[in-house]
Amino acid sequence: MSDDIKHECGLAFIRLRKPFSYYLQQYGTVLYGLNKLYLLMEKQHNRGQDGAGVAAVKLNTEPGYPFLHRIRSSNHQPIADIFSKIMGEVKELEQYQPDITKHPGLMKGHISFVGELLLGHLRYGTRGKNLTEFCHPFIKRNTIPARNLALAGNFNLVNTDELFDLIGVDPGDFQKQSDLAAMMEVIHHFLVRADEASPGDLDLVGLLRKAVSLFDGGFTVGGLIGNGDSFVFRDAHGIRPAYYYMNDDVVVAASERAAIRTVFNVGENEVMELMPGKGLIVRADGHASVETILEPRERRACSFERIYFSRGSDEKIYRERIALGYNLSDQVLGAIDHDLKNTIFSFIPNTAEVAFYGLWKGLDDYLESVKRQRILSWGKDISEEKLVEMLSRKIRVEKVAIKDVKMRTFITEDTSRNEMVQHVYDITYGTVRKGIDSLVVIDDSIVRGTTLQESIIRMLARLEPKKIIIVSSAPQIRYPDCYGIDMSKMGDFIAFRAAVELMKERGHEQCLQEYYDHCKELQRTGHLHTENVVQRVYSPFTTQELSDKIAQLITPPDIDTPVQVIYQTIESLHKACPTNTGDWYFTGNYPTPGGNRVVNKAFMNYMEGKNVRGY
Repeated sequence: MSDDIKHECGLAFIRLRKPFSYYLQQYGTVLYGLNKLYLLMEKQHNRGQDGAGVAAVKLNTEPGYPFLHRIRSSNHQPIADIFSKIMGEVKELEQYQPDITKHPGLMKGHISFVGELLLGHLRYGTRGKNLTEFCHPFIKRNTIPARNLALAGNFNLVNTDELFDLIGVDPGDFQKQSDLAAMMEVIHHFLVRADEASPGDLDLVGLLRKAVSLFDGGFTVGGLIGNGDSFVFRDAHGIRPAYYYMNDDVVVAASERAAIRTVFNVGENEVMELMPGKGLIVRADGHASVETILEPRERRACSFERIYFSRGSDEKIYRERIALGYNLSDQVLGAIDHDLKNTIFSFIPNTAEVAFYGLWKGLDDYLESVKRQRILSWGKDISEEKLVEMLSRKIRVEKVAIKDVKMRTFITEDTSRNEMVQHVYDITYGTVRKGIDSLVVIDDSIVRGTTLQESIIRMLARLEPKKIIIVSSAPQIRYPDCYGIDMSKMGDFIAFRAAVELMKERGHEQCLQEYYDHCKELQRTGHLHTENVVQRVYSPFTTQELSDKIAQLITPPDIDTPVQVIYQTIESLHKACPTNTGDWYFTGNYPTPGGNRVVNKAFMNYMEGKNVRGY
């Protein structure tokens, strides 16, 4: 994705079901669980680079000894920082007892994170600052083991303030900035009540049902309790992803199926999806079950997972991204008047590469059909020269754009910084015939359009193509997200800015004030959640009209090369990604009432000139 957006988080959960001596005998190391946790987090590092954290709970510790440990980091390489510190404990003890790693009991007693319950988290900051104290897991401690809680998740909640009110908590400045703090207070509130009602026999499923039913948002959340119980639960619409695997040795859960498959070397069908509204419950004795926490609702799993967020090594996601590109081939052929001979195709590195292969396959299928039809039309009027010439025709593919992953923009002064941004990408010179070739470049999605305008279009124009066509494997992103991705300001969306420009050009700018007044009235009457008013902004315009205006907005004023933008259609998106139908970014059809409230708040902020988040 050429636009830098903050998104998603990654969850890694491991419950060891055997004594540590078993892992030493079977796998040669007492650190089996920690090693797997490290790999599970590294295989999901794409989901969070602002920070990381690990929590561990030890079973059956002597009274008075610590049983819940946590470590977090917001360093440049947080996963490596955390595990180097954990292993630092081991190395320090080895100085005094070199063979300590062969003694499971000593390892558990002396190494903080040698615990049977492990919870790892990778953070992309969507609320709060990129500081260590905002990294998951959060913990609450108590002298009673069953009232100790470690919590981490991939989510955003849109009713944080209401949650604090429901349980009578007056949040501090820190808590106000973190929806995990609100979720923690609610779950812990019901945890304490459950322990009071039945000490030593916690009704874990019951307390989660009471707590989780209060949350409005998309979430996958994992938790460890000091008594040895643990859980992972998912929202009723399945907005955020969750997968699990279990055998006699371990119970594992993570945000991505491919990560579990790789780390534990298991087949696709062995890793199960944690279905919407379900909870993976692991009791202190190691018994695991999947329980209904929320009644499942219409599945609205996030489509951005398939377009961009999740690693493409998952075979289903790979096929879906191929399909996303393939489905664009007809639109692209129309845009170049089917002139494959004078068109070069490429992609914006690095995550658009798979969709590019799909587009390439679609174009190649078309070219093969043309070849067959031409050859058949010749009848007997055929020569070797004509046949060779026809069969040699191929889709012209070049790696035109190169992302300089080592470049960082340290300069903060605006003019100089814009100059630096232009050079984050570079081009391969000599690939385009000046004034003859059209250049088609595919990206995952176009959110703000700033990188296209400030860097990519200007860079591609240096090659002097006849025409530049930017293709988005996602539809137009028109609305904020509030379920785990930091896209909450209306003015940031190039599609929204295009709609506003079209309204101004057609003399309908007063409609914006009418929509704003309507939002204020809904807010006054407590009905801001009942409709998405911003859908009215887009309704007068066709997708093509908006695409054409977006092309104008992303073209720098000093660039003469014609620029066209092509977007995926909603219909093609659902065809390519049939199980992930969450499309509220594109359609405005939010799965929960909180989504409508957020989009309307974001619109009011825009109209009031407030550069703040919508939730």
